[in-house]
Amino acid sequence: MPDVTKEHIQKAVALFYDGEQAPKVVAKGEHALAEEIVRLAQAHDIPLCDNTGLVELLMQLELNDEIPEALYIAVAHILAFAYELQGKVPPAAP
Repeated sequence: MPDVTKEHIQKAVALFYDGEQAPKVVAKGEHALAEEIVRLAQAHDIPLCDNTGLVELLMQLELNDEIPEALYIAVAHILAFAYELQGKVPPAAP
């Protein structure tokens, strides 16, 4: 993934996925808050994805909202890529 620099950060959304339920929005923000979200992600080796269209859609959700079904496929691709980057395998479906 390309390096994310402050000049490019306008908005950021953080998702949490436990492998059981749909991913949830756990943080979102613009400008300085977006920069802090990205900084924390980088500090904890959390993969980043630069997808402006998806971020715009996710910004419309409230904190702790699960992502809507219409976004499952887009988010699933990102989660799969993040797992791959970390050398992990997603949890098996029950």
